Amino acid sequence: MENENRNEFKFGFTPGAENWNGRLAMIGFAAALIIELVSGKGVLHFWGLM
Repeated sequence: MENENRNEFKFGFTPGAENWNGRLAMIGFAAALIIELVSGKGVLHFWGLM
C-alpha cells in the first residue's frame, strides 16, 4: 500500500479532502457556538437573516 499524505490537498473524494472537510466543519460549528454564547442569539438572528 502506498504511503499517502492525508493532509495533502487534492480535488475529489480523497482522504485528505475529507480530513479538510471535517476540520472546517468543526471550526464552523465552534464559531456558531461562540457567537450564540457571546450574543445570546442564534447565528441567523445575529446576522439578521431571521
